[in-house]
Amino acid sequence: MSKLVIASIGPASSVQDGGRPGAQRYGLVPSGAMDRLALAAANTLAGNEPFTAAVEVGPFGARFTARGGAVRVALAGAPRNADIAGRAVASDTSATLADGETLTLGFARGGSFSYLAVEGGIAGEPMFGSLAVNARAGLGSPYPRPLQAGDELQTKVASGAPERRIELPAATDAPIRVVWGPQDDEFADETKNLLLDSEWKISATSDRMGYRLEGPVLRHLHGHNIVSDGTVNGSLQVPGNGQPIVLMRDRGTSGGYPKIAAVISADFGRFAQIPAGRAFRFRAVSMAEAQAEARKFAELLRTLPERLRAIESVDLNIDALHDANVAGHAVSAVDAGTWHAVSLADISGPD
Repeated sequence: MSKLVIASIGPASSVQDGGRPGAQRYGLVPSGAMDRLALAAANTLAGNEPFTAAVEVGPFGARFTARGGAVRVALAGAPRNADIAGRAVASDTSATLADGETLTLGFARGGSFSYLAVEGGIAGEPMFGSLAVNARAGLGSPYPRPLQAGDELQTKVASGAPERRIELPAATDAPIRVVWGPQDDEFADETKNLLLDSEWKISATSDRMGYRLEGPVLRHLHGHNIVSDGTVNGSLQVPGNGQPIVLMRDRGTSGGYPKIAAVISADFGRFAQIPAGRAFRFRAVSMAEAQAEARKFAELLRTLPERLRAIESVDLNIDALHDANVAGHAVSAVDAGTWHAVSLADISGPD
């Protein structure tokens, strides 16, 4: 087997997969990737099932070195500068590291999380059916915590499959869509309008459990304590200070604050990618629209293999440069026949 050795990595980076659905009634939080589309895209590029475990790389950079053989990887999610031994690697593509080569990832741009999938997946011992890390609960494999320098991820030797790119829908800054409830009756209509009419920002104190929002105070009609009830990914709960918190993948399975709304599932990954400090808005939609968007999202995930494309190589030879008309005269340093003789007039210029 090969392995990826982590030379350096920033905080908020861990192994994540599709999560642990089906056990919330026992208090087991689902966890899993913050952006399921990006995870699925990276795995599709790597030839894996969509929700195979991959490295969820947080906003900061990271460096991975292949040991014991070549390792084929794929990168999707928040764009960032990336290179393998100096060779540029684009987002939404696959690439292969030769034994001893290092993949270097820069800071995320315009997003928060990127996903590094590995051909054949990451080896680990499933915990309740998943490798997804929940550091607070001590769950996950091969490391039940955020990744750190020196960690080793066991992988398969690269198959030599051709590299691919994947065409994904264009990014959008449209408002994050929400459905009201289940306790929106705990808030006046004016307060609900305030939620929709205001700009919000995600606090830097946010994490995988919840995103704290910075914006106007949302006042309760009857106090902030309710009998604890179930939560979902994207529940927008309002504690006593009136500053909303959107519950994320490592949330508790129940909560005792009124939940004015919930981010629809089709927009959850897009919301999770919003960087701290960037302004955004909410827009309310009907349950029927939310369900229709969920079906569209499921269809997008299903058809990801159809979006794979070959990576075209470009032969920048002399004839190609002439044909492209990118230069008046192209030369080759190793072909004297293309050299241009320099005269005294060329040096001195016109009188």
